[in-house]
Amino acid sequence: MSLVYGSASDPGLRRRINEDSLLAVPPLFLVADGMGGHHAGEVASATVIEEFAAFAGRPSLGIDDVRAALARARRRVEALPPGNGAGAGTTLTGVVIADVDGEGYWLAINLGDSRTYRLSEGVFEQVSVDHSVVQELIDAGQLDADAASRDTRRNVITRAIGAGSDADADYWLIPAETGDRILVCSDGLSSELDREAIHGILLAETNPQAAATRLVHEAMLRGGRDNITALVVDATAVTSRTDRPGEHTAPSAEVADEIDGDTLPRVVAAGGF
Repeated sequence: MSLVYGSASDPGLRRRINEDSLLAVPPLFLVADGMGGHHAGEVASATVIEEFAAFAGRPSLGIDDVRAALARARRRVEALPPGNGAGAGTTLTGVVIADVDGEGYWLAINLGDSRTYRLSEGVFEQVSVDHSVVQELIDAGQLDADAASRDTRRNVITRAIGAGSDADADYWLIPAETGDRILVCSDGLSSELDREAIHGILLAETNPQAAATRLVHEAMLRGGRDNITALVVDATAVTSRTDRPGEHTAPSAEVADEIDGDTLPRVVAAGGF
């Protein structure tokens, strides 16, 4: 898979410290949003990103690689000493490049309420599903998207790395297509810009660095009430079995078993607001 990408991050207008951390080095494109304040969240998010950074430069990763790194990162966050992040936590979302039977895939991961989106062939969709109280209420039919955008509980998350949570991440294996655009962002972006605004910027800015920079800038203009991070990844060329006549495009049964029952492949995820 050939890629071009760009990223931007800012503390915002109300926070002194930027507790967001990001990784934008093939095959990993991840954003972690730390929680805890007083540098604790900053340490937690940086710790998780540092663990995944060990894979930088590899051509691709598998689900076992990602799960192992997540387990190591969780242990490191939970072991942070007092005064240096103890009790803190962080979200984690994004994609890594996966090679499945010779084809390029996006392997998406999510824990918390940071988000991963995909723009492909004109369709803009949220891949990740928020792990939040508000999202659970939406899924249960007790809250609509409009009310969710104003609900005071929207920042209360139900899964994280650290912060007393031991819940596993969600994973999706998505066939990559030439022309795909992936957006990975912290909730400081999605809380300020609605879906239509994000989509419009991704369409207007063809350069991924320009798109990431403008997304952060626009979120600051709308209030910048939290740390803001955006990472935009474009697939300029993708190797696929469809390039070789007669070969299938679905992942093998062995690869499907690695996901342990998660939807495979999953192109979109419902929910979000």
